[in-house]
Amino acid sequence: MPEMFDVYDENGNWTGIAERSEVHARGLWHHTVHCWLVRQEGRGDSDKGEYRAKVLFQQRSANKDTNPNCFDITAAGHLEAGETPKDVVRELEEELGVRVAFEELAHFGIFTEQESGVIGGKKYIDAEISHVFGLVTNLPLTDFVLQEEEVSGLYEADADELIALMEGKLQQITARGVKIQKGELQETEALITCSSFVSRDYGYYIAVFKFLRDLVKG
Repeated sequence: MPEMFDVYDENGNWTGIAERSEVHARGLWHHTVHCWLVRQEGRGDSDKGEYRAKVLFQQRSANKDTNPNCFDITAAGHLEAGETPKDVVRELEEELGVRVAFEELAHFGIFTEQESGVIGGKKYIDAEISHVFGLVTNLPLTDFVLQEEEVSGLYEADADELIALMEGKLQQITARGVKIQKGELQETEALITCSSFVSRDYGYYIAVFKFLRDLVKG
């Protein structure tokens, strides 16, 4: 069965349902969900800076038809027809093996973007209305269960360093992570630049990383 999406006009009004292929061929607006995870490293009085916020992000599978091998949102996906933003918890479980209640998530806001390109010789326009959430986790990287078809690795880096990277104050940073090797998670490291991430407005990344840093402050 083809994937079916609810579609909307440029003002956010629901206009009907269409197949995924038609949605992307015609550039119809549709809803997606983003969920970023952040982990607190260190203990003590946060006012004295005795902690660091570590932002988790995935590496997309090499087999993805868009942005293969790029670093991206910790977990994200399209909402199928009839689904609501609360179904973001489904994406978390499918991609990362994380089970949480929707009420545990912190709402960041709504982000709209349009991306165009060519897949298999066919042009596409991806017009997304994305509901963005954050989640504080204490899980070590090795405890996640990655959906190999979608995710090849999971990494984390300091929030302040990621912000400086997106602001152009750093050229590259080092992220530690885990990568699927022969069906198992192996610890690894990667050098990260701005272009390592899926191409988006850098302002989006900066705002989200600051939001996640503040979540850890609590």
